[in-house]
Amino acid sequence: MLDLLVTNATLPDGRTGMSVAVQSGRITEVTPALTAPARDTVDAAGQLLTPPFCDPHFHMDATLSYGLPRVNESGTLLEGIALWGELKPLLKAEDMIERALAYCDWAVARGLLAIRSHVDTSDPSMLPVQAMLEVKKRVSPYLDLQLVAFPQDGVLRTRGGVDNLKRALDLGVDIVGGIPHFERTMGEGAASVKLLCELAAERGKLVDMHCDETDDPLSRHIETLAFETQRLGLQGRVNGSHCTSMHSMDNYYVSKLIPLIAESGVSVVANPLINITLQGRHDTYPKRRGMTRVPELMAAGVNVAFGHDCVMDPWYGMGSGDMLEVAHMGLHVAQMTSQKGIRACFDAVTGNAAKVMHLEGYGIEAGCDASFVLLQAKDVVEAIRLRANRLKVWRKRELVAQTPEVAAELQVAGRPARVTFAP
Repeated sequence: MLDLLVTNATLPDGRTGMSVAVQSGRITEVTPALTAPARDTVDAAGQLLTPPFCDPHFHMDATLSYGLPRVNESGTLLEGIALWGELKPLLKAEDMIERALAYCDWAVARGLLAIRSHVDTSDPSMLPVQAMLEVKKRVSPYLDLQLVAFPQDGVLRTRGGVDNLKRALDLGVDIVGGIPHFERTMGEGAASVKLLCELAAERGKLVDMHCDETDDPLSRHIETLAFETQRLGLQGRVNGSHCTSMHSMDNYYVSKLIPLIAESGVSVVANPLINITLQGRHDTYPKRRGMTRVPELMAAGVNVAFGHDCVMDPWYGMGSGDMLEVAHMGLHVAQMTSQKGIRACFDAVTGNAAKVMHLEGYGIEAGCDASFVLLQAKDVVEAIRLRANRLKVWRKRELVAQTPEVAAELQVAGRPARVTFAP
């Protein structure tokens, strides 16, 4: 007898009437119209069954701290960094843990079951690191949490920055991070990329670096990251996050840069909600969008994913852990409004993001983990358009969240409207 059988499901690739059979926490079969005895049988009624959402770029140590100790009035990246510096001396581990756990509950309810979070290593106390390691342990039964050692104030710019980052890795942080554009000079930024990639190669770690989160077209650390990736044989193990300066670069330089990124196997994570909010703040008009060149990177074969980045913290006062909201903003900012483009934006918060995170057992096919989300939508386009209701969320066969189906009964000119929709 099967543990779980989901029938009459629509899959992200467009197949309909599909059944997904589950045994011992793994998918054993994906086939049309399967009938078999099961402890639990769920009729998807033609709704969309998708692998779980993944967020490959987040800052959980700062989440839900909006307004502490004050609000970012300018809305700029630099004021956000300064505000985080003001907040750090006031932080308490138990408060950070409680906020992060609350956010993880939000995430799971929205079908977000894997998060890669950057954690600040600039403070020698390692308080954020220790707090997030505790969160990782507590949420492990229901959410995959990866941690990146992130020297928020610059690994070379900060006294003891290299030693602090190494200590974070020794404590159990998974991935080497960096922020080269925040070092004192372009030269120091490039040196930090080289140093951090060498450290990752030495320790057998992945790399995920904040790269060129600026409107300055001369900020070109993604070029150095791609070069060091090839030099050290790190292909497939490196990600560049943000890369917003590419939006302001001239086309001739980008025509050289994008093939270099593709050749190096470096993936790119854009953060549509935050990139469109923080970038272009020094412009009057015309005002730059700031998000990196998503469709061009995808066309070149670069794996591009979308991250949420921030939720109610010093940099961004909104957000709810909804990766469909991220995809929705991404398709607007990148002008990816074709059917193909919209589907690519859905991939950016599911399969592409899982690839960035090196998640094992991800997907809806035989042998994969029985982790998936039933959405109140008929396909991925409708899911993004409506930010569809998450009807059921399973992790390794266990039902971890569910929401009743929502239908709106409207009155138009005194008669019932012929419409139902997911909120």
